[in-house]
Amino acid sequence: MPEPAGASAFPAAASAAELLADARERTDAQLASWASSLAPEIGGRTGQALSYALLTPGKRVRAALVLAAFHAVGGRGPGIAGVAAAVETVHAYSLVHDDLPCMDDDDLRRGRPTTHRQFDVATATRVGFLLVPVAARILSAAAAELGVAPETLGRMAAELFQAGGIEGMVGGQWLDLEAEGRSLTLAQLMTVHRGKTGALIRASCTLGGIAGEAPAVRVAALTAFGDDIGLAFQIADDVLDCTGTSEELGKTAGRDAALAKSTYVQLLGIDGARREAEALARRAIEHLERGGVPSGALRTLAGYIVSRTS
Repeated sequence: MPEPAGASAFPAAASAAELLADARERTDAQLASWASSLAPEIGGRTGQALSYALLTPGKRVRAALVLAAFHAVGGRGPGIAGVAAAVETVHAYSLVHDDLPCMDDDDLRRGRPTTHRQFDVATATRVGFLLVPVAARILSAAAAELGVAPETLGRMAAELFQAGGIEGMVGGQWLDLEAEGRSLTLAQLMTVHRGKTGALIRASCTLGGIAGEAPAVRVAALTAFGDDIGLAFQIADDVLDCTGTSEELGKTAGRDAALAKSTYVQLLGIDGARREAEALARRAIEHLERGGVPSGALRTLAGYIVSRTS
């Protein structure tokens, strides 16, 4: 799966907007190529819906973190875009299922109808499940392009699918559903979101380090960075859910209140939640510094995550 011409030059000293634009260009090219080949391979309404889900637009924060982590440890090679695309595919699966009526029952995602609204619930459910093996295919192709050893691919796959499973997103989503209508403590809320939202963000950073064949101490620093910045991302989301409009967010605003969910804003107030997110971002950078990982682009992305407006 080739990348756009010239895409191998990483803009390490760029702004957050430039880093995200670069990640979108690289990742969206990968996803478009896979969507065009998979739609006829799967066929019918399911193939169309899978293509629709893969082509869902997004900011590509997770993809940008993969790229930034990879280059921070000295990784080189355009194949890393495939790793980023695999992460975004797992993310797409989580969004398709998260939006279902039995979950968060959302009609809008990134400014367009959710997959079950565009097609139907049964088709969207199948598509969510199918996106997991699709992610495995994308990751395997990326590993072959990067030329990493089979053991390295095994580590990468374990990291990605653990983050997407019961110990990560699935477990976090289950805890999130269980918590509807209940008041959680701050510690309980953090446990929910370190799985539901944070696990895949953490994995994005770890995968970049593994793909770059970094030593264990640097991979550990990237993992710790991702753990804290993943939680900061969710706190910023809670603030935006209270302060943004559906048009600004590209999804239905105010869903947390409608579903009677505990949030960081509810527990800490808007200003307190913002301070907590900023503190987590600072701690995330400290992990990189202690682990000897150049923070450059990762620092820029951390700043974006806690200050974004959509």
